[in-house]
Amino acid sequence: MDAPSRLADRMQRGDVFAPRCPSREVLKHVTSTWGVLVLIALRGGTLRFSELRRKAAGVSERMLAQTLQQLEGDGLLVRRSYPVVPPHVEYSLTEFGQEAAQHVEALADWIEERLPELAKAAEP
Repeated sequence: MDAPSRLADRMQRGDVFAPRCPSREVLKHVTSTWGVLVLIALRGGTLRFSELRRKAAGVSERMLAQTLQQLEGDGLLVRRSYPVVPPHVEYSLTEFGQEAAQHVEALADWIEERLPELAKAAEP
């Protein structure tokens, strides 16, 4: 196999170790604190902005809005806006979002289960 076709094969999959690979941006969005919490929260179904903000306690409106825009831009969630007063906006996961949420939830579960051991291992 020649070099150009090997490169093409790699770029179809993505190469997170390559400095300019777009997968790094998606990884950053999915693994950010708020990205993880949004993905896990939406595994349970469609939620409105205010419901997401309550679930992800401590997130500012601005940061939540930015996180939602990033995840939507990555194709992981869908934003539905209804033309009513007051505005009604709902968020739900796409098929890719469901898959990503499953993986980050498994990591979050592992952290929660291992928290005592992790805390002890971090002691000086």
